[in-house]
Amino acid sequence: MSDVMEATNIQEVLSQLGIKEVNSGAAIGEHWFATRGEKIESYSPVDGKLIATVNSATSAEYEACIAKAQEAFKTWKMVPAPRRGEIVRQFGEELRAMKEPLGKLVSYEMGKSYQEGLGEVQEMIDICDFAVGLSRQLNGITLHSERPKHRMYDQYHPLGIVGVISAFNFPVAVWAWNTALAWISGDVCIWKPSEKAPICGVACQNIMNKVIAANDDAPDGICSLVIGGADIGKAMAADKRVPLVSATGSTRMGKSVGEVVGARLGTSLLELGGNNAVILAPSADLKMVLPALVFGAVGTTGQRCTSTRRLIIHESIYDNVKDVLVKAYSQLKIGNPLDESNHVGPLIDKDAVNMYLDAIERGKAEGSKILVEGGVLEGEGYESGCYVKPVIAEVENHFQIVQHETFAPILYLIKYSGGVADAVEIQNNVPQGLSSAIMTNDMREQEEFLSHIGSDCGIANVNIGTSGAEIGGAFGGEKETGGGRESGSDAWKIYMRRQTNTINWGTDLPLAQGIKFEL
Repeated sequence: MSDVMEATNIQEVLSQLGIKEVNSGAAIGEHWFATRGEKIESYSPVDGKLIATVNSATSAEYEACIAKAQEAFKTWKMVPAPRRGEIVRQFGEELRAMKEPLGKLVSYEMGKSYQEGLGEVQEMIDICDFAVGLSRQLNGITLHSERPKHRMYDQYHPLGIVGVISAFNFPVAVWAWNTALAWISGDVCIWKPSEKAPICGVACQNIMNKVIAANDDAPDGICSLVIGGADIGKAMAADKRVPLVSATGSTRMGKSVGEVVGARLGTSLLELGGNNAVILAPSADLKMVLPALVFGAVGTTGQRCTSTRRLIIHESIYDNVKDVLVKAYSQLKIGNPLDESNHVGPLIDKDAVNMYLDAIERGKAEGSKILVEGGVLEGEGYESGCYVKPVIAEVENHFQIVQHETFAPILYLIKYSGGVADAVEIQNNVPQGLSSAIMTNDMREQEEFLSHIGSDCGIANVNIGTSGAEIGGAFGGEKETGGGRESGSDAWKIYMRRQTNTINWGTDLPLAQGIKFEL
């Protein structure tokens, strides 16, 4: 065991989080099932070692969770919203207490840096804080009626069961973004975490269970866990008892979920692929933005949905930017993400490594010019086989591989000429529409970029990179990104059902639009 791993003491971390050698894959609050489904072994991409095992949930456990959730919803929706907020506040406090071990587990199971792991847990804490305040602001509006002595208003009611399907790259935060808002809205939640990071799911259930145990008005069924493969996700998508399914993952997965949920006229909240670009205009302050560009491309080893995939650079500064980036990449340290001196950790697994290698070869076949060579690292410290070299390639935006999102640290450089409209046209010319940014000191350029003729993405930034979304803003994108919005702003509304009410306080009952109907 390396010095870093000894200092981390992963076994102590697992003990703190209630992780056993073999874990159940299904829970209704504090009640854990004796699951006997397919065994899921979670190996760390950090060192290739087995973390723990989960016996996945079966259809029987899924059905039990649904039945309990239905029962819990009847109770939970009657709890006043500010009181539901208090429950979420306590969850946030438990997360504060467990921030360090949970952050280390995220880093060890998924492979992102320890600082990013801590940052992900902080996002969970932040959304809890946001939700607590929101629990007193679930407001509709009062409207003026066209009929005399009438009043109209709209209001929001609890929706029911919310199914959450999350991805490996943010194995805990995405669940919290959904559940914190769903809980204060009066909903109950069933979570299917990624089978590539199941231990994080078990840990989060254990943390929330402490809160459930301490509050008599928080029924077990508000928080359920079902760990399994695609069959669980398909069952959730097809289940009429689940009015809202929030799914994060690939565009292919999202299309499948969206079709099934749509066929039963349910609601889906989809957070899918990103193919994010940064435009570097001639006036850009390169010294200021360089760290953001590099982090955007290699942070989380390029496995963020908001990772920077494309740099669209004006021809007047292209060669300078290229040289600076190549030099910066030569300084990157690749290794154990729990060692804070390293910049880049591993990919999630060997399947991801193979996709990375395939993308490089496909790019070369289309005409990519490799500026910083890739490859898989071997030897001491790289035993997992998941450590790869970040790549920089010169490409054309129309290359098929550039149109496709590769979840790996491959950065594409694209040259543009003319004005910002020409750069925006390149940026928008991909199927995805999640995050975007422009680096410029020209006010007209930034305003055009943010206007209705500018970026077509759900997130558009100026002088800040594509990654690093804040809790206060709604998170999500357009086109093949799915159109969903999570986290801040008014994203809470999707977790509730909307109702318009008209009250007649007069002694007559006039019909709308002046219609006369006499008997």
